[in-house]
Amino acid sequence: MIIDCHAHIAPPDLMAAIETEAATFPSLKLVPDPAGGFGLGFAGGKPTRPVAKPLIDIGARLKWMDEQGVERQVFGGWLDMFGYELPAEEGARWARLINRHLAALAKSQPRFVALATVPLQDGARAADVLREAHAMGMRGAMIGTQPKGVGGVLDDPQLEPFWKAADELGMALFIHPVFESGDKRNADYGMANAIGRITDTLIAVSRIIYSGHILKYRNARIVAGIGGAGLPWALGRLTKSWTLDKSLGNPAESLAQLYYDTIVHDAATLRFLADKVGVGRLMMGSDAPFPIGDLKPMDVVREAGFSASETASINGGLAEKLFGL
Repeated sequence: MIIDCHAHIAPPDLMAAIETEAATFPSLKLVPDPAGGFGLGFAGGKPTRPVAKPLIDIGARLKWMDEQGVERQVFGGWLDMFGYELPAEEGARWARLINRHLAALAKSQPRFVALATVPLQDGARAADVLREAHAMGMRGAMIGTQPKGVGGVLDDPQLEPFWKAADELGMALFIHPVFESGDKRNADYGMANAIGRITDTLIAVSRIIYSGHILKYRNARIVAGIGGAGLPWALGRLTKSWTLDKSLGNPAESLAQLYYDTIVHDAATLRFLADKVGVGRLMMGSDAPFPIGDLKPMDVVREAGFSASETASINGGLAEKLFGL
């Protein structure tokens, strides 16, 4: 089975429900787009970009999957929509609304596999929503790098109930960068996508390496998106720093515990990643429908020259096991 492990969808029924139920979320503002559709403002913050049509167009997604030979696709929602800035209880209701529609889409279209969202602004509520998602049949969640908005950290002690729940349930957790990396130097030249998402993920995952979360919560199968976002290349330096303070989590052991997608856009880079973390930790991914993704995702795997058995694992075998398909 050929499985794309990394994609995003905003189900049409969810978009309709947001418009219908917006008034029940006091801290949510819909921002109309002159070209059609709307963006979202959370708790008075900067509005998101308008929800792009390719996120909503299910027919076009299935057509693309057919063209690429992708049989199933694991998808989360759109990170801009996760609403971590909302007050905690409102954020929990928002996450439940999103999850109902993600799960309904996956049920109606068996080629799709939905990853839940959780209200990371509150650890106890995030744990509750994660348990509910598991009861709905969802076997993983996509989580952003910065809970509570810009500057939030995944090793926040207040998130311990969430990490414990993920570990107890054996949920896959796909760590994904948010659009605002928090570094204004990335505001130009398209660097929010090219570099900001790398540095954002690198910092977020490095924190949960050093905090010990990755080794403590081994049963929560953690995926570091965009090929590990520089972590394998920084391993020597991460390890050197660890030798100066071994009360921290071990970087080499932690990287061996993580899983990675193939969205590196370069065959030699993918080979290096495989050499560092092991071929058995890699899964083919596209980041569809975004242009910064890899919309011919099996090409880089082929060009990297893996064996037939390694290719089968990368292109679906590992994802089938990890997401319980």
